[in-house]
Amino acid sequence: MVVYYQIAGKKVGSHVLAMATLGTIFAGSWAAAGGGSKPKTAAGPPSTLPPRKRVTSSSTNFLKEVDGGDKKPASGH
Repeated sequence: MVVYYQIAGKKVGSHVLAMATLGTIFAGSWAAAGGGSKPKTAAGPPSTLPPRKRVTSSSTNFLKEVDGGDKKPASGH
């Protein structure tokens, strides 16, 4: 059974009022949970690394030093 209410001169069923109430609650909570737009931030501080070519050559030089440079004859090993 549906109970009718007189709202603004019109008969409105209780099921319509219930759906309107639930719709308002869900729409309001969805809008509130959405939050605002996030402020755009800078990508970060500028890089202070040297150019890639320098990094490659310095890392190659480092690896040569660690490995012992050019192949040296084995000294008793």
